[in-house]
Amino acid sequence: MTVTVFRRSAKRMGPALAMAAAAIALPYLPGTAKADAADDPFKSFPVVIHCQQKDTTHVFYLSRVTDAGLATYVASDRIAGTISLDGQAKAVAGGEGGGNCVGKTLEDLRSAHQAYDLKSQ
Repeated sequence: MTVTVFRRSAKRMGPALAMAAAAIALPYLPGTAKADAADDPFKSFPVVIHCQQKDTTHVFYLSRVTDAGLATYVASDRIAGTISLDGQAKAVAGGEGGGNCVGKTLEDLRSAHQAYDLKSQ
């Protein structure tokens, strides 16, 4: 139905304007939008998170981001954790390797200066 509207409008607007309108509307059509996190993970997730566990500081590096917006971070000693844009950090491998990061949101980690974003140039 949406395609029909653009075809009828193209005759009145001209092809260039119709293409621009379609490009603007595309992200709002059902089933066409992807998670913002998967589009450019460095805009949404920090590249490095550091956590204190007992007497050791572990540095976790961004390893992957799923289409659903779940980021996985890994550190040495086979320690890993996950966090989503609106969720809390969880340790998923290596036991309690998440230390003082577990249960914090991205906002919490950033405000505690435990998360470092990649600055675009």
